[in-house]
Amino acid sequence: MYLSRVEIDFNNRVNMRELNHVGAYHNWVEQAFPEEVDRKIRSRKLWRIDCLAGKRYLLLVSERKPSRELLESRGVKGSFASKEYDTFLSTIHTGDQFRFRIVLNPVHAVLEDERKRGKVYPLYAEKDQLQFLLDRGPKHGFTVPEDQVMIVERGQERLLKKGNHSTNLVKAVYEGRLKVLDSSRFVDLLIHGMGREKAYGFGMMTVIKVK
Repeated sequence: MYLSRVEIDFNNRVNMRELNHVGAYHNWVEQAFPEEVDRKIRSRKLWRIDCLAGKRYLLLVSERKPSRELLESRGVKGSFASKEYDTFLSTIHTGDQFRFRIVLNPVHAVLEDERKRGKVYPLYAEKDQLQFLLDRGPKHGFTVPEDQVMIVERGQERLLKKGNHSTNLVKAVYEGRLKVLDSSRFVDLLIHGMGREKAYGFGMMTVIKVK
């Protein structure tokens, strides 16, 4: 596994025009793996956009190392960085505590017909969005005290579909402190993500160990 990043070049007019919805970022990520494109396969990837020191970066978790050239095609030249992620993942143990950041698409399913799957509705209230994370923590091997987490950004991301049809995906950005209950499940979360719409910049958690 690899953890990579590149600074997004918003001074590029083409980028400003074309990176106008999360589907465009998804395509950028996929194109950064030319061998997969050639073989018409897609491995699972996680990505998100973060603001660090006043600059906006694309962060990426992937099975293979992405192409520097193709990631920097929409990024600032020389800003690409990538490192093996497995070494860090192998140091995670049950009982460890971390500061974390995660972007989620908080939704809930309502069963409207017993013969069908529940219809998915977005959660807009901040208290409901907070509970969305708290409820799902144990399933993914961690717990978060209610007084150790906050939503630092709320909004929606635009997704443009075929035929110029667009939809908005509700977004909540969480930061806080967690405790690992099950290291195996937690590592799986860091690799495979959490929640819906992972292809569009949701579900990727990053952590820093608390000593």
